[in-house]
Amino acid sequence: MALRFNWKKDLPRIIWGTIALILVACLVKVAIWEDHYYKEKEGSARATATAVTNSPEDTKEDVNEEDVTEQQKQAYKVAADRPRFLTIEKLGIDRARVLEIGLTNSGRLQTPAGIYDVGWYNASGKPGKGKTLLIDGHNGGPTKEGVFKHLPELVAGDIIMIERGDGKYFKYQVVENEEVSLADADSYMQKMLTSPEAGRESLSLITCTGTWSQVQQTYLSRQFLRAVLVEESREYTPTEIKNELKEKREAKEKEEENHES
Repeated sequence: MALRFNWKKDLPRIIWGTIALILVACLVKVAIWEDHYYKEKEGSARATATAVTNSPEDTKEDVNEEDVTEQQKQAYKVAADRPRFLTIEKLGIDRARVLEIGLTNSGRLQTPAGIYDVGWYNASGKPGKGKTLLIDGHNGGPTKEGVFKHLPELVAGDIIMIERGDGKYFKYQVVENEEVSLADADSYMQKMLTSPEAGRESLSLITCTGTWSQVQQTYLSRQFLRAVLVEESREYTPTEIKNELKEKREAKEKEEENHES
């Protein structure tokens, strides 16, 4: 029996069916391209954070002032190639958890909810990969000092340690530490995504500092610190790290005492 084709009835269905197939094919092609592009550009300047100042919607997040227990630190895990803990012995920061962060709806860099955690910007570099890691943290909460309250006290030569998810440690040495006014902070961000020494892996830290503005609900300055990788090491125990940093601190203090006398 021959098939009969009704132009008035069947032609619109064919046209719309063809259009639907074309749209599906385009969406699949875009998805494949996007996946390839993001993997290729991982750690580069794509989706780059260009601002650290607050917009109204950015100030609505609650701040958590609860202490992080040793049990919580031990239980905290990340992927092998991602930063897990940050230690700054000089400031008394002992294995602050490094949480993954992105951007707010207005394109600002997010911060962790907890004032004792720090945030690693997930479009920046990873430890040991030769690029620049960007990490931020709180100056404080309503009633307590935050993890980066004393960040302005670091000077060139001071040491910052990053522990990666696979247990490897990366030692960074401070090169510069600057306080920048809120008005100039956003324009400074691109610099924070680059190394202070060309060709060397680096670490950038950001926090709020200066005077608190009740009107703007933020601090009127930002602290921008940049450091370079000086050693990629085996799996050190926390005790080994503390002892090594303590020895270096004592040697530096002794050197300063001899210089003064």
